[in-house]
Amino acid sequence: MEERQHEGPVEISLVGDLTENEADLCEKLLAVEPGGECVLYIDSLGGSPYTAMALTSLLTLRGLRATGVVAGECSSAALWPFAACHRRLVTRFSVLLFHPMKWQSEENVGLGEAAEWARHFGQLEGDMDRLLAELLDFPNEKIQQWVQAGRYVTGPELADAGLAKLIELKALPWLRSGR
Repeated sequence: MEERQHEGPVEISLVGDLTENEADLCEKLLAVEPGGECVLYIDSLGGSPYTAMALTSLLTLRGLRATGVVAGECSSAALWPFAACHRRLVTRFSVLLFHPMKWQSEENVGLGEAAEWARHFGQLEGDMDRLLAELLDFPNEKIQQWVQAGRYVTGPELADAGLAKLIELKALPWLRSGR
């Protein structure tokens, strides 16, 4: 069977729940050579904060020159890998949800363990929000306003804030030729 060579940066889709796709996403990021380029197409409702940190760590620690494209939704945990991208692109239809961290346990836990989880998640949430502000090079106070309000930020709003470049979706010439 003939193997097709791909030209240009590796393209990776971050779609759906990141946690359910974590192993595959990590493998795809590890396939990009350190310092290499990739494009992340994002349409994700988020996932675990630990998955967000794993993907963000791979992007930053390996020095990947990633372009993040919000093709639809970039919410919750998906915000961190997007923020870790060197170049960020949105459309007028892109939406990004900033909200306070949520956690749940499907196991029976004792009061002491629940209290420890609450303490840990409080600290983790603060640390992650500061990292998000740092990655975006944006004031943490503004991030906090969006998070506390559970704010949906549109692509144009993100571009107006200087956090991404707004790109237009247009019918491409090869699509028009069928008329």
